[in-house]
Amino acid sequence: MFFQEYSAIFIAIVIAMLLAFVIFAASYTLVLKYAYGEKVSAYECGFDPFSDTRAKFDVRFYIVSILFIIFDLEIVYLFPFVFSIGQIGLFGFGTMLFFLILLTLGFIYEWSKGALNWE
Repeated sequence: MFFQEYSAIFIAIVIAMLLAFVIFAASYTLVLKYAYGEKVSAYECGFDPFSDTRAKFDVRFYIVSILFIIFDLEIVYLFPFVFSIGQIGLFGFGTMLFFLILLTLGFIYEWSKGALNWE
């Protein structure tokens, strides 16, 4: 009974693994394998790099990316919440309210620290 319920998923996983192996093997055997100067350089865009590749980035790049991930996850959690608000009851509503308040406090903290000011 267990196998009957999950057999379609198991077959799809096996087919996906076989297809991935076949594509990898085909790309490994059919690709021309000669290296030239432009291909093995640090950048493949056709020009020499301007400076050292180990240059330090401003921390605001990382903060903006973390903010994007946080708000992306917020949207992912809000969609099911909106569609199931009638069935989750007061506990589910309180849990989502706590989640949104926590995200809002984090956003206000980052805003107060100047993480969103871009010079």
